[in-house]
Amino acid sequence: MNISQWLVFILIIQVIHFVGTWKLYVKAGRKAWEAAIPVYNAIVLMQIINRPKWWTILLFIPIINLLMFPVVWVETIRSFGKNTTLDSWLVILTFGFYIYYVNYALDVKYIEDRSLQPKTTVGEWISSIVFAVVAASIVHTYFVQPYVIPTSSLEKTLLVGDFLFVSKFHYGARVPMTVVAAPMVHDSLPIIKTKSYIADVNPETYKTSWKNKLRLPYLRFPGFKKVKKNDIVVFSWPADTVYQFYKKDNGVIKPIDKKSNYVKRCVGTPGDSLSVINGDVYINGKELILSDRAKPQFMHVVTADKDIDNPIIKLLGRDNYSAGVIRIPKEALLQDKADEVLKTRTSLEKIKEDEKYNYYTGGITSQAGNFLKAENVRNMAVFNMSIQEAKEFVGKSGILEIDRFSYNTPGSDVFPQNKNLTGTSDNFGPIYLPQAGETINLTLETLPYYKKIIRDYEDHTLDVSGNQIIIDGQVTSTYTFRQGYYWMMGDNRHRSEDSRVWGYVPEDHIVGTPIFIWFSVDNFTQGIGNWKVRWDRVFTTVNGEGEPTSFFKYFLILLAGYFAFDYFRKKKKAKNN
Repeated sequence: MNISQWLVFILIIQVIHFVGTWKLYVKAGRKAWEAAIPVYNAIVLMQIINRPKWWTILLFIPIINLLMFPVVWVETIRSFGKNTTLDSWLVILTFGFYIYYVNYALDVKYIEDRSLQPKTTVGEWISSIVFAVVAASIVHTYFVQPYVIPTSSLEKTLLVGDFLFVSKFHYGARVPMTVVAAPMVHDSLPIIKTKSYIADVNPETYKTSWKNKLRLPYLRFPGFKKVKKNDIVVFSWPADTVYQFYKKDNGVIKPIDKKSNYVKRCVGTPGDSLSVINGDVYINGKELILSDRAKPQFMHVVTADKDIDNPIIKLLGRDNYSAGVIRIPKEALLQDKADEVLKTRTSLEKIKEDEKYNYYTGGITSQAGNFLKAENVRNMAVFNMSIQEAKEFVGKSGILEIDRFSYNTPGSDVFPQNKNLTGTSDNFGPIYLPQAGETINLTLETLPYYKKIIRDYEDHTLDVSGNQIIIDGQVTSTYTFRQGYYWMMGDNRHRSEDSRVWGYVPEDHIVGTPIFIWFSVDNFTQGIGNWKVRWDRVFTTVNGEGEPTSFFKYFLILLAGYFAFDYFRKKKKAKNN
């Protein structure tokens, strides 16, 4: 729904509230009209049920209000003597409409000075749990959310098994768009594994379903900074709208705020012209200088004076061993190309100068099937490492040279997956990153870059008829963007699925930025029994310069100080009593 539709919806809710409660307002010594004025009626109701006026704010915060409405319903009927367990269940199960019965059918009296303390231990527990959930939901939804790193796409900066606190207020907290949803969970409920929200996921009815009419438009609270290049950003994964890349399909439809959360480094912001050349990012023709904490990794071709053996693999890291030995096609062997490799101990760069001699490294490229008959060059293999590491390993364990690998054969497996706009994950562009309010000339040649923006992110219809582009039924040659778009990439360049595959990240998909690693374990994917705590990463900051420093010992000192203070305070209080 748009803003005007939401205002109409809120007006209807106010009418329902007035009709169902005006007599109760009168019995509480208020005026009937006070039940009809939006917002003011909620403030008056807080006075009637003897609760603080600031509760009114909670009634208008998405997600939080879903928890507060049942509380207010129960408090309302209890203020008029209906305080049995049955009464509480009836008002909750009827979504508050039991108040109509109390309002019109019963001769109730207002209890002005009723006790707010639960009468049973169970009631006290329930009250405590409800308000703990409310407080936690406010923090989780609008301030800080816990997050765990599941993949190695930002390896060296963020490791698999890092437990983070993600700030939502740095860029301004995004107001939940899916307003009917369970608190403190994402897109599914734990254990029962079903949707945690009410929204239509059928592509055929997605835009017309009444369930999706309940969604709020995109809103964001003011933040104190904007997303900048080099920021590590958590965002809703745009590609959650597809089943499988490169295949035509209706796709999985999810509300934006229920898409999977991803974390990558921002390397391009709205208005930039971005290119990737041999794996390095260029903005407006200049190479992007990364933060000193960023240690980008690439596949490297390692050449040794002997067969690649276990000592070399152990030195370079077994987890970094990517492709086994280099394989040279038999056609190259017949023309003495392999002899050239073996004699000079050169890297693949020497071979790929001659484009007709294709090569592949197992596990890196799908071209493997092209070479059914091949010989192995056993003293060459591919490992994943940073540029600095590559320099440091040369000369150790018989390693002669280490050369950075780069995909150079253009294909349509990178964004925008179009046969006329080919590239590789290491070489593509330039690509323009749209900014809000800007109008561009739209042609059939550039349309593949922007069609997903127009159709999926900005909700227009898009058709092509001959040489004509038709948006919302109108032939056009221009398009004005509604929001800005970012480019996100992993530091682990050859082990990251990022914007090079699925393209732009819209502004309304931005969630926040990681600020703190509060816990970190090795062997995270191997089960909790195999976890090993990385104590040097516990309580370290994510952003900043230089090597991260753990503040864990300072936290322990403060914690010990607090317990000592609390112990002596209680001891002194007991002595005075």
